[in-house]
Amino acid sequence: MSDSDLESFRAETRAWLEANCPPEMREPVRDEDDIYWGGRNATFKNDAQKAWFEAARDKGYTVPAWPKEYGGAGLSPAQAKVLREEMSAIGARPPLSSFGIWMLGPALLHFGTEGQKQRFLNEIARGEIRWCQGYSEPGSGSDLVSLQTFGEDKGDHWVVNGQKVWTSYADKADWIFCLVRTDKDDKYRGITFMLYDMASEGVSTKPILLISGNSPFCETFFDDVTVPKSYGEDVPAYVGEINRGWDVAKYLLGHEREMISGADGGDRTSAIGAALARANGEIDPVLRAELAQFDVDALAYAAMGEKFLDEIKVGKAHPAQPNMMKYAGTELNKRRHELMMAAGGSHALEWDSEETSGGKPSRNWLRTKANSIEGGTSEVMLNVISKRILELPGA
Repeated sequence: MSDSDLESFRAETRAWLEANCPPEMREPVRDEDDIYWGGRNATFKNDAQKAWFEAARDKGYTVPAWPKEYGGAGLSPAQAKVLREEMSAIGARPPLSSFGIWMLGPALLHFGTEGQKQRFLNEIARGEIRWCQGYSEPGSGSDLVSLQTFGEDKGDHWVVNGQKVWTSYADKADWIFCLVRTDKDDKYRGITFMLYDMASEGVSTKPILLISGNSPFCETFFDDVTVPKSYGEDVPAYVGEINRGWDVAKYLLGHEREMISGADGGDRTSAIGAALARANGEIDPVLRAELAQFDVDALAYAAMGEKFLDEIKVGKAHPAQPNMMKYAGTELNKRRHELMMAAGGSHALEWDSEETSGGKPSRNWLRTKANSIEGGTSEVMLNVISKRILELPGA
């Protein structure tokens, strides 16, 4: 696409956003209800949220880079970048947030059958299905391949027993993409990447409360859950091959780490110095210098993300780059909230008042402590970077 064509697309995008993104959907996210996740039990917070989602869905802009036959807009990487830039310029909220978009979708595009793509990708794009991720288990976190949830082969179905932990929004999800051991004799080639309904008999969840006072996390239990091996012609209940789910899992982890890192910019990596100065008035010179340094680092991080995206487009990306983004992005987000708390002083520590929306600043600050654990700890990320990118010798 020529530069002139891209500028024409930019002008069209600006006009479309002006006509279809309501003013309310250009305000910062204040609470969980400001985020639309979709799913069979989903409700809209207000008419503006509904209008924005439906306009984006009909345009293919819930998943703009996906092919049109799977619910997307078929945008080129350059066009998708323009759309991100123009949405960011007006502060537009994502019309749909979804683990299906961020994690399962890319895995299905890479490993899925045509039948799986036609069914599940379109459901994800239209916001009709909400997914959760069944990876971590008690005792199997960073060493995920040691997982013990087991699927006993019964011919045309499996019977799954086991437990997952830290399952984000499991209590609200419709379906789960789940790692299940199907061969106890092979640690790596004995895991199957299964897809099944959370309403299946034998599936139960229990919320996990964090120090912030709330949490999206759950324990998830499988007690004699029947998982069919197929949901119809060319729609197997597993992605990739049986017993080769670890290949899919590793691929998906790269997209999960990009998602956790905030690699696409937005609140996690945007500048904060000017906003905090406006909100808090006079700021101590030392803190002001720290805010300025953060803003510089946030811009550098955003530039690194754009560089990596460009390298992906031309097939020159290093497979461990998501580890770099995950480590840098989560550590940056923790710094961000530390600085926000410092700028807010003792007022930021308040926990219950309406003025702070029930202690949102302090609760969000506490929540960031999990960023460097979820999706692979910062220590694990540094080990991968040192071995695979810096090629340093092992201990």
